[in-house]
Amino acid sequence: MPQKRLFCVGFGFSAAHLAGLLLEEGWSVAGTCRSQEKKARLEKDGIEAFVFSPDEPLKAGALEGATHLLASAPPEEAGDPFLRRHEEMALEAAQSLEWAGYLSTTGVYGDRQGGWVDEESALMPDTARGKKRLAAEKDWLAFGEKSGMPVQLFRLAGIYGPGRNQLTSLKEGKARRIVKPGQVFSRIHVEDIARILKASIAAPHAGAAYNVCDDEAAPPQDVIAYAAELLGRAPPPEIPFEEAALSPMARSFYEDSKRVSNRRIKEALGVTLRYPTYREGLKALLDAGAY
Repeated sequence: MPQKRLFCVGFGFSAAHLAGLLLEEGWSVAGTCRSQEKKARLEKDGIEAFVFSPDEPLKAGALEGATHLLASAPPEEAGDPFLRRHEEMALEAAQSLEWAGYLSTTGVYGDRQGGWVDEESALMPDTARGKKRLAAEKDWLAFGEKSGMPVQLFRLAGIYGPGRNQLTSLKEGKARRIVKPGQVFSRIHVEDIARILKASIAAPHAGAAYNVCDDEAAPPQDVIAYAAELLGRAPPPEIPFEEAALSPMARSFYEDSKRVSNRRIKEALGVTLRYPTYREGLKALLDAGAY
């Protein structure tokens, strides 16, 4: 059989973990990055890399041979940066693609004051970041209908994993227990993201949207406290949200509070989460020394 080839538009944390799974199965992997330095690092790991930035368009023919496409590059004010600059290239590649995924965010649902949402809930983002992601979702779905590209949407909760977790922030002295009454966040371990994407690759469904999160939305201060317990140290003191000197970006994360249903990834894709809550995920990271 012809070799499968994954092309990642934006080779970030989640894309790298999916790529690792597929490389083990004999796939070839390529993707974009924003600097020559990262290009060199990716190529050292056996990944064909292309620099793609506002000042440097993607090399012609970069998508040649791609059978699967994963897009996660952050959207711009004018829309999805890849589709805006390379629609013709994407149209040509669409003829041979078996699967395409766009990594979005649960922020497209907006604030529900702790209430539940699923994939059928109204999309009403109330942050600039969420609004951009929703616009990019629409770009990709419209392109899928126009081109026949089998586009799926993945709405990711807060991502954590090796080197990017509350154990790490505690170790580095950056953890803060900010308390906003009623605030809950959903999370997802990056390994489970990769497994969910792989399950979708095995069962493509054009136009489908999937919430990618674990089973338990939790107050952020509780997660910090649990991480501190694992490390055998006292947790940082609680700081009322109103008294926390947060940057506009950090403050925006506290504007949305909701519980996100992950039923569809289990029922439609047959996924069993390896880390169903932050407890299993943080304990595994501690045991592996991955912090």
